[in-house]
Amino acid sequence: MARTTTPSYRCSACGWESPRFVGRCARCQEWNTLEQALAAPNRAVPAARRPAAVAPAPTLTFAEVVEDADTRLRTGIPEFDRVLGGGLVPGSIVLAGGDPGIGKSTLMLQAAARLAAAGARVAYVCGEESPRQVKMRAARLGAESAPITLIPETNLDSALAAAEGAGATVAIVDSIQAMYVEGLETRTGGPAQLGEAGARLVSWAKSTGTATLLTGHVTKGGEIAGPRLLEHLVDAVLYFEGAEGGTLRVLRAVKNRFGATDEVGVFEMTGDGLRSVENASAAFLEGADPEASGCAVTAVIEGTRPIAVEVQALAVPSYLASPRRVSSGLETSRLHLLLAVLARRAGLSAGQMDVVATVSGGLRLRDPAADLAVAAALASAIRDQPLDRSVALLGEVALSGAVRPVPNAARRLAELGRQGFDRCIVPPGTPPVEGVTLIPAANLKAAIRLALGAPKPAPEPAE
Repeated sequence: MARTTTPSYRCSACGWESPRFVGRCARCQEWNTLEQALAAPNRAVPAARRPAAVAPAPTLTFAEVVEDADTRLRTGIPEFDRVLGGGLVPGSIVLAGGDPGIGKSTLMLQAAARLAAAGARVAYVCGEESPRQVKMRAARLGAESAPITLIPETNLDSALAAAEGAGATVAIVDSIQAMYVEGLETRTGGPAQLGEAGARLVSWAKSTGTATLLTGHVTKGGEIAGPRLLEHLVDAVLYFEGAEGGTLRVLRAVKNRFGATDEVGVFEMTGDGLRSVENASAAFLEGADPEASGCAVTAVIEGTRPIAVEVQALAVPSYLASPRRVSSGLETSRLHLLLAVLARRAGLSAGQMDVVATVSGGLRLRDPAADLAVAAALASAIRDQPLDRSVALLGEVALSGAVRPVPNAARRLAELGRQGFDRCIVPPGTPPVEGVTLIPAANLKAAIRLALGAPKPAPEPAE
């Protein structure tokens, strides 16, 4: 009997396929990520069974394209709307991922309740939880009376048919890994299932004009589980982040076809659900100890707004042959680089010390403008000498030890001024900002000297 299928193996991380099992993916270099899948054999189709020639697709010019007015659906959650670029676009697909228990389902249910209260028809596909569990969460959030249509189904086609039959204008699928597509002999949540489910969701959302929100699991590396094809298919990809045990949550957009990329929203997890934090800088600076060493403040640009954050460092004598370097919210490679520059250019070596560096509130620093603050915090920890807490630092550190200018310096300085920092160590040539005294430092050694004892501005002479 002729075989109808042939075995193949597909990487669950990147989607690379191999005719045989190998321990390491040749594309993404991850170990033990290949899973068996069934692929249709490559057989020639007889001429008699080939489809007739299809009609050509219609063509348009830019002048013939009708521009629709901005009809975004506001979720009623200010920080969520900020990350989305102003709200949900009809027919768009938004994928939100995060660690277990970070608050993805809570945010989706809160958004569903407020959208339903505003008049939208919301269908909530609860694939991972039972309707009773969803109702218990809704009661805790005060959204038990919201007119939301619950669809307890894991069959994707059946769930989409139910949502379309209910006339939904907004659909929420929690989660995409819990849904399966009939006809694929692979496990639920596997690469083939996720790829096909994503393609069908995109086709359905575009054809019906339904704004669709998806939640997704993440891998131990922090990326959304499954092939990257899923992230390419959707219109927006959001990541939910937060420090372990902390109450602050950061929602970051890494892809958005309808708004700014790398935008962030800050939330606080409370007993009544997630609450938008309007003054993010004050939340990240809350609880700072002015007497502690190894603490420095800077301002980073996240999306379209500046945020003041505190960088903390700790250096203690090591009893190990190879001292440890631990970082949270900061790339370890960046920590090694700044420690090397401190040792060579500023004469502060931590070769015999264990060094720990972290960022307050669980925020992840990707802005090179925070280099000077991280280096100052490390220098303060190595010397065990507190920095002047009325002074902030702003600048990128080069391998030569030079302090380089940063973009959007005026907006960063204005945000630091609003948080009560009236002095700031900056690169030479930084334009002045009203209310903040600038202290120029051409290199790292000079900046460290100023930070450990920054001169205060001279009092104005009395008239």
